[in-house]
Amino acid sequence: MLDVSNLHVSYGQSEVIHGVEFDVKKNETLAIMGRNGMGKTTLFKSLIGILKAGEGTIKIDGVDVTDKESYQRVENGIAYVPQGRMIFPTLSVQENIETGMEVSKLKTIPDDIFYLFPVLHEMRHRKGGNLSGGQQQQLAIARALVTNPKVLLLDEPTEGIQPSIIKDIANILNELKSMRDITIIVSEQVLSFTMAIADRLIVIDKGKFIHEDLREDVDTDKISKYLSV
Repeated sequence: MLDVSNLHVSYGQSEVIHGVEFDVKKNETLAIMGRNGMGKTTLFKSLIGILKAGEGTIKIDGVDVTDKESYQRVENGIAYVPQGRMIFPTLSVQENIETGMEVSKLKTIPDDIFYLFPVLHEMRHRKGGNLSGGQQQQLAIARALVTNPKVLLLDEPTEGIQPSIIKDIANILNELKSMRDITIIVSEQVLSFTMAIADRLIVIDKGKFIHEDLREDVDTDKISKYLSV
């Protein structure tokens, strides 16, 4: 569903991502783990097209999107929930979700959105800026889902969220995969969250992939050492 080959990404003259390669299957959840500053967000920004690849290719469901703009990548089936969520604070919950529907041409919010996020249904007339951090994260994911993505990118979805809500988001993502054929890629530092959702785990360090495991083979002590400062 997503195929990345020999990807190099730079900020100005400084290369941050050094030739990474990976592919993610349909209905698979991949976690890319690493400490702050190791390249997770840069990688995600390059996948959605905010940062251009200096070299390499990115394909979504067989379509080469390497040279496409962000909105064209969204049209080709990739959705991005950035670090910090970036919801519209002055719009209502419902209006926030509806901003994502321009791509999919949906007329009404699909029933499965409010099934997955009942709190958003309860608060659909409340301004996005008045929600808690965890509720805003759910709103950002809901807004991404109404674009009908094939691939969902979640950058640090647990950042600044209390543990009980982290568990809720893990449950939502697992439920989502049982309801839709969707590939999920998350960048993350919280190992317990990763182990609750991921089929496979990759560790990134200084812009290179240094370790990969299927969930059932993960040595949590070893991964914790990679994540510790």
